[in-house]
Parts: sequence; structure tokens; C-alpha cells
Amino acid sequence: MGHINYAPLLFAKQMLRRNFLKKILISTISIIAMSNKLFAKEIFSKPIFKDGIFYNNYIDHKMAPFKDFWKWRKESTKPDRLSFPLTKNNPTFLQKNRTQKTLTWIGHASVLLQIDGINILTDPHLTKRASPVSFAGPSRTTPPGLSIEDLPNIDIIVISHNHYDHLDYQTIRKITKKQRNNQPLVLVPLKLKKLLESFGATNVMELEWWDKTIFKNLNIHSVPVQHWSNRSFNTNKTLWCGWVFETQNFKCIFIGDTGYSKDFLTIQEKFSHMDLALIPIGAYAPRWFMKDHHCNVEEAIQIHKDLKSKNSFAMHWGTFQLTDEPMDEPPRLLEKLSVEKDLSKDEFIAMIHGESKII
Repeated sequence: MGHINYAPLLFAKQMLRRNFLKKILISTISIIAMSNKLFAKEIFSKPIFKDGIFYNNYIDHKMAPFKDFWKWRKESTKPDRLSFPLTKNNPTFLQKNRTQKTLTWIGHASVLLQIDGINILTDPHLTKRASPVSFAGPSRTTPPGLSIEDLPNIDIIVISHNHYDHLDYQTIRKITKKQRNNQPLVLVPLKLKKLLESFGATNVMELEWWDKTIFKNLNIHSVPVQHWSNRSFNTNKTLWCGWVFETQNFKCIFIGDTGYSKDFLTIQEKFSHMDLALIPIGAYAPRWFMKDHHCNVEEAIQIHKDLKSKNSFAMHWGTFQLTDEPMDEPPRLLEKLSVEKDLSKDEFIAMIHGESKII
């Protein structure tokens, strides 16, 4: 009886096994990729827009009824209007600077950021009142830390939402007139483009949550925050957002105005960490009325932690008397709570109006 050669049979079995394992591996990778895609789609979702209204991610669309607003105004403690120190900066340096990363606090949510030679202005408000009229409404208690005349040539303006303390007609008008031959790129949330164009801006781009645009070597992302919009009785008909500025080795977020939400954990999922976060710490009292849309100091610190920010800067305080907490309470609480919550020295700071820092 001749010898039977089993080698071809064994080889065929091995090939079948390899093909089977290969198919399992490909199927597993496909399932993981699909799961990741679905997960990303779920957590990095676009804003909900229904019946002409935008919605937050984690709270219902609920605006306080007029009786609650009236109750707050009637019971308001009306804290004293306080003026804060104004430090001198170096406008000539800021105008010529093309190499160093800097941050200058102009006041409230207005910050001049200089990143790799790009000049960015956040929610610019450099005039007297946060109001639809020039003769009434909240007025500044501390002058702007930079005048419009002293600003460097602005490359990018970002707007977080349409409230009068964050979007000022006169400031936009004056900057666009000053730079009429080289207007800045103005980035706004959805449905705000027409308003900015009516102010005189000619280079306006709308972004929705998780959209990105590129300016030179800078990636600029619109990200979700928990707030609302209203200007001339059009509640939540325009979007609100925060902005992330990203280069190859630097990430910075400007939050604008927000209540505390899980949005910041989602932002951290997307970007891993922040090198710098600009976080609001004021306009939070009374809590029963303000909580959903304005974080307090403790929540601001939690936002800093959620974002895994290396350093944070406190804004949205000490410029306009808007709510019921004493105007000097937010920075005092920040200093106290930073110690209690084991933040390192200078990890989360409040600057002086007009102060510039190299970052």
C-alpha cells in the first residue's frame, strides 16, 4: 500500500482557518469602526433646531416666565456698582507682536488673544453700555483695558451669542470701519450672519456645533455650551457656542457664557486637554434664576477640571453689574475655592482689567 501525502489536505485546512480568522478580524474591526463612528456621531452631535428654535443638549427648552423675571427684579439685592483697577499694557508691543502667544483682558468676555502671529478678539465690547440703546441699560464700571484705537490689526473676531454684553453693535461698527480695507474674519453661531452684516461686517462665516474652519495655521472649532440667545424678542432663534483655537502644539477654548453641563466632558473627549481655557465666573446669582445658563465659581472650577485645562483665566466679571452677587465676590471665591480644591498656584487665575500675559 502506497504512502498517502496529507500535506495538501493540511495546507488546505490551514488556509481555511486563516481565511476564517481573517474574516473574523475584518468583521471585528468593521464593527469597532462602525461603533466608534456611531459613538462619535452621538456625542459630537449637531444642535437641535426645531420649529425655528435652537435647543441645549442637557436641559429642556425652558425660559423663565415673566413672573419669575419680575420676582427676581423685585427681590434683587442690587449690589453696589464697583470700579476695579485698570492696569497699563503696552499697545505698541501688542501691535507689533508676531511671535509670542499673549492674552490681554479688555474686560467682561472681551479678550485679545495672539497666537502665532494671529490676532483674535473674543466677544468684543469696548463701549459704554450693554444695551440696545445708548442712553439706558447696564453701563461699564471699569473702562476697557484697550481702546479700539490701540488694538492691533484684528484677524479674527469670534462671537459666542447675541446678548448685548457679548455682541456690541458700536464696537463691531468701529472695528470694521477702522479696518475697512482689511476686515477681520468674523465667526458667529448659526443664524447670526445677517445681523453682523447689518453692522458693517463683510467677511462673516456661520458655524454650527463641531464645525471647523482654518485660518492660516489655526484650526477654529465651534463647540456646544449651555446657554440661550435673545435680542429684540427672538429667543433662541440664533445659536450660541464656545470656540476652540488649535495649532499643532497649542489648544485654547473661549467659552463665552454658559451654565454647567456635560458638554465640557464631551469637548475633552474631542480635544484631550486644553492648554488654556477662558471661563466665565460671574453673573450667577440668584441661583434659582441663573443656574441653568450661568455657572458659579465652583462650577467654573469643575469646567476647568472637565476640560483637563493646564491653565484657566477667569472672565465675565467686574465690568457690568448684571446680577445679584457682589461684583467683587467671583474673584474672591475663585481664590478661596482654588485652595480648597487643591488647584496649583496660578492654575486658574483672575487678571486685572487691561493686564497682558505671555502664555
